[in-house]
Amino acid sequence: LLLRWRRRRGLWKKVEEARRRQERSLVQMETAVQRFREQHPSVSMVSILSLPLPELSKKLQDGSLPLEHVFYAYVGKALQIAIETNCITEYLQESETQVRKAKLTEKPGLLYGVPVSIKDSIDCEGHDSTLGFIKNVNKPAAEDSVVVQVLRRQGAIPFVKTNVPQSLISYDCKNLIFGQTFNPLLYTRSPGGSSGGEGALVGGGGSILGFGTDVGGSLRFPAAFCGICALKPTGNRLSKKGIIAGVLGQKAVVAAVGPMAKDVESLALCMRALLCEDMFNLDSTVPPLPFNEEVYASTQPLRIGYYETDFFTMPSPAMRRAVRETKQMLEDAGHTLVPFELTNVDYMMFNFCVRGMFADGGASFLKKFKGELEKSNMGVFFWLAKSPNWLKTLLSWIAKPFMPRFSDIIRSMRANTVDEVWSLHHEIEEFCYQFTAQWKKLNLDVMLCPMLGPALGIGYPGKLSVAVSYTMLYNALDFPVGVVPVTVVTDEDEEELKDYKGYFRDWWDRTLAKAFRGSAGLPVAVQCVALPWQEELCLRFMKEVEAL
Repeated sequence: LLLRWRRRRGLWKKVEEARRRQERSLVQMETAVQRFREQHPSVSMVSILSLPLPELSKKLQDGSLPLEHVFYAYVGKALQIAIETNCITEYLQESETQVRKAKLTEKPGLLYGVPVSIKDSIDCEGHDSTLGFIKNVNKPAAEDSVVVQVLRRQGAIPFVKTNVPQSLISYDCKNLIFGQTFNPLLYTRSPGGSSGGEGALVGGGGSILGFGTDVGGSLRFPAAFCGICALKPTGNRLSKKGIIAGVLGQKAVVAAVGPMAKDVESLALCMRALLCEDMFNLDSTVPPLPFNEEVYASTQPLRIGYYETDFFTMPSPAMRRAVRETKQMLEDAGHTLVPFELTNVDYMMFNFCVRGMFADGGASFLKKFKGELEKSNMGVFFWLAKSPNWLKTLLSWIAKPFMPRFSDIIRSMRANTVDEVWSLHHEIEEFCYQFTAQWKKLNLDVMLCPMLGPALGIGYPGKLSVAVSYTMLYNALDFPVGVVPVTVVTDEDEEELKDYKGYFRDWWDRTLAKAFRGSAGLPVAVQCVALPWQEELCLRFMKEVEAL
């Protein structure tokens, strides 16, 4: 008991140390901004913050806006949003030196002088990538991840790291070290996750360009919940070297790194900058595909598939309306819209996603929590992961008549043999081929789909892991997909929500109905999907949706 008490005390000391560093970061930001304001009292921070990224970038390139003005305007705004939402975990103080050095650059890159925010799990030299785990505190990265290296070479200035949920396997944003991050639009709502700190900071206007990762919607949930845009590229379009995954080594559900911004043009500029020789040289596993301007700039009418529901997670009235209204506007603009029928989403969710991510029965995931003070809100999950296969089979069989979805989750959590994992990977490949064949048969260019929304109340995402079906499908398929906000929840939507029952009418459906309530005025987004490696077409479609 004494040894255990001493170990726990040691862990709490590390937590306090990390929190002090976070507080110190905010003080450093405040000091830096104050000093700048005293030296430049006439600078209009508001006018700088109102500029969209392409325009800001142009002004930085031609020298009509000094780097320091832009940098300290964003440090000031980021500080304000951090105080309101608790989204920043660390200030990268060396960014101030980078600003001074950048002025001497002869050949400015495409993101010259642009301050960018970075998710906790993306390595920045000299800074922790904690993933919300105490064991990762005071373990600074030895070097920048490839994405951060390329950003620096393109002239961008990474200036803060942002909060995540413990382990990243969640679409809320809370951990024991840094606490809960709040939605900048409504503090009682979750900002989404796992790139929740990024969503809150970009959504609140404290960063003009942010970077996160996505293994089940971790870029798309924060973007949709905070009313901004995000792009989840094909898994290997951008390098993942130096980015720490939630479940290391699993190949069934493909992770990706991508940008978040207020508008689509900013995402396009970011991809243009990242898809360069530096990216391809620093990580030779990334295919050397530069940004295809011709595809992005095309104005040819598109043939667009669409669906309003996946028949697994019943869409909220606002989600359904978002797809319908967007479909109508696209048709009015001269595009062709074709219904697309989704089948077996429940099988995909349990057999490919849950079973694929936890093919060892959750043992390696469980190991990550060893020695931690808190185990998130995953009590049932941990109990299942520790249970033997025979008990999981028995429980699954008992639960089947009363709670079919819970039964499927238990069954999916069985530990698999190597042979079974290989069979599963083969099955996922076949599923991708079938999905693509259906897409090609309808001769589609892109697809319009629902995105879970509006933002759920804090604590609800942890209870509603099954509601990731709309996003996770495209990680299993490894298709590029973006999120664009298109509408807000109306009083009529709220009224219709009273009749929301769900497809299974189980505890999860009832909880989701509660989580949606009281959301009038909050943003609702749609997903825009393209085939693998067609990020430019995906962005072109997103731009079309945004404009309409």
